[in-house]
Amino acid sequence: MSSKLTALNEWVDQVATHTRASQVSWCDGSAAENERLIAAMLESGDLEKLNPDTHPDCYLHRSDPDDVARVEHLTFVCTEDPDQAGPNNNWMAPAEAHALMKGLFAGCMEGRTLYVVPYCMGPVDSPLSRCGVEITDSPYVVVNMRLMTRMGADALARIENDGHFVKGLHSTGELDPDRRYIMHFPEELSIQSFGSGYGGNALLGKKCHALRIASYQARTEGWLAEHMLIVGIENPQGEVRYVAGAFPSACGKTNLAMLIPPAAYREAGWKVWTVGDDICWLHPGEDGRLWAINPEAGFFGVAPGTGNKTNPNALAMLDCEAIFTNVAVTEDNQPWWEGLDDRVPAKDWRGRDFDPRQGPAAHPNSRFTVSIKRCPSYSEVAESASGVPIDAILFGGRRAGLAPLVLEARDWRHGVLLGAGMASETTAAATGAVGVVRRDPMAMKPFCGYNFGDYWAHWLEVGSKLSHPPKIFQVNWFRRDADGRFIWPGFSDNMRVLEWVLDRCLGQAQVRETAVGGLPEDGAINTDGLEQHPDMEALLEVEPSAWLAELDDIAAHLEQFGGRVPGELRQELDRVATRLGEAG
Repeated sequence: MSSKLTALNEWVDQVATHTRASQVSWCDGSAAENERLIAAMLESGDLEKLNPDTHPDCYLHRSDPDDVARVEHLTFVCTEDPDQAGPNNNWMAPAEAHALMKGLFAGCMEGRTLYVVPYCMGPVDSPLSRCGVEITDSPYVVVNMRLMTRMGADALARIENDGHFVKGLHSTGELDPDRRYIMHFPEELSIQSFGSGYGGNALLGKKCHALRIASYQARTEGWLAEHMLIVGIENPQGEVRYVAGAFPSACGKTNLAMLIPPAAYREAGWKVWTVGDDICWLHPGEDGRLWAINPEAGFFGVAPGTGNKTNPNALAMLDCEAIFTNVAVTEDNQPWWEGLDDRVPAKDWRGRDFDPRQGPAAHPNSRFTVSIKRCPSYSEVAESASGVPIDAILFGGRRAGLAPLVLEARDWRHGVLLGAGMASETTAAATGAVGVVRRDPMAMKPFCGYNFGDYWAHWLEVGSKLSHPPKIFQVNWFRRDADGRFIWPGFSDNMRVLEWVLDRCLGQAQVRETAVGGLPEDGAINTDGLEQHPDMEALLEVEPSAWLAELDDIAAHLEQFGGRVPGELRQELDRVATRLGEAG
C-alpha cells in the first residue's frame, strides 16, 4: 500500500492489536464483497431474506430491543474547552473520554473480523467532498455504509490523494446499554462509538461525520454542514432551481424532498428532482452564491408513515435492493409497517406473532436503507462535482398557530434569526403531551458539533461573504383552525408554496411586508384546483401579541449561550420586537 497511506495503515494495526481482532478485512465496496457479507449474515441470522418475488435482494435486520434509536444522552462532544461544545452538547474532556473508550475497546473484537471501510461523503471527484474511514466489527454496518456513502476502492484512492481523513472507530461490543457511548473529538476529526449497532450510532459517516464533525470542519474551512434536504424544482420552461430546507422530525422533510407536484402542475410541465433528503453541505462559490452537495449516497429513512398517500416516490424504491431494520412482516414475508396499507402483519419487529396488545407491529423508529439512485425523482446532479446553486433556504416547523404558511426573511441576518428560533410543537402520538414548544435551531439541536452561539456567528460570517445569498423563508404546513383541523392540505400541494418562494427569488411574486417578514399578497399563492379552498387569511395571519411572546421565548433560548450569541442576532431580535410593538 502507498506510503501516503502510512498513517491509515498504522492506525488500523494499532486498533487491530488493541481490540485483538481475529482478522482484518479491507473493504473495496464491490458487489462480490457485498454478496459474501450478506450470505454470511443470512447464515448467522443477522439478516433474513424477504419475499424474493415481491422484494428481490431485500433483507430484514432485527436489532436488539434495547438498541433501536440514537442515544443522545450518551453522545458526547469532547473538546479541551467545554465552552467550545456549548450547552447544546453533552461534554466530556478528551483525555477522560479516550481513557474510557480505550478500556471499552480493549479486546472487544476477539473472535471477530475487523472491517476497514474507506468512504467519501459527497461525489468522489468533488472538491466539496470529505473522506473518512470507519473501522467496525459489524458486517451490517459495512453493507449499510455501501448504500449510504461512496464506499470502497475509489474512496481509498481519494484518501490516498488527499492525505487526510476522519477517523471513525466502532464496535457493537456486547450491545449493553450500560456500556454504550458515542464520542466525537472535533479537534482531532475523529469519532468513537461503542455498544450499539443501530444506524444513527453505528453508521459513522451519517450524523456523526456528516453533521457533528463536518459542522466543526465547516466552521474552520468557511462553509456550512446542515441538516437539510436539497430539492430541484423544474418549471414548464425547463429551468431548474434548487431549494435547501431544514425541518425537525415529523415535519415532512423526506416527503418534501421527494414531492410529486399536483396533477395540474404536472400537466403544465412542472417537475421535482430529489438531490438529498437529510444532509446538505453548503459552500460559498466564486459567483457569490451558495453551492450544495448531498454528502450521502442513500436514504436511511423512517418506515412508519411512508405510504402511497404520504410519499409514493419513497415507496416505489423499496421493492428491490433495500435493507429493512425492525419492521414487521406479512404472512408471505413482505416488509410491513404502520401507514403502509390495511394488511395485518404476521410477525412484529421482534419476530413475535403479531398481537396489537403488545404495541405497534413495526418499531416506531424502524428504518429502510436504500441507494438514492433507486428514487424515481433522483437527479443525476447529485453526482455533480460542483454541486448545485441554492436559490432558497426553508426553515420549517410544526405550529398549530403563530407561524404563517410562509414568511420571507427581510435579509440574511433576519433569516438566521428565523433559523435560530426554529421550533415545533409536540404531538400526543410522539410524547403524550400536546403543544409543548421545543426549540430546534436550524433542526441541528442533536447534531451541531460545537457551541450554538459560535454556530450562529458562523452563519452570519458566511452570509457576509455572499454577494448573491439565497433568500430565506420560514414555512409551516401545520396551522390548524378553531376545530383543530389542518387548514393547508400539505403534501403535493406544498408545491404551490414553493412556486411562490421561487418567484420571490426572481423578484416576480407579490409580497406584503409585515413586522415579522414578508407574506404573500392576496391571491399570490395559486389555489386553483384544490378540492377545498383553504382560509388563506387564517393561514397568513400574524398576531402581534403572540409574536411578541414568541420573541421573548426566543430571547430566553438565546440567553443559554451567553456572550457567544452574536450581537447582530440580538439586534435583529430587538428590531423585530420594536416593529411588532409599533404594529400592535
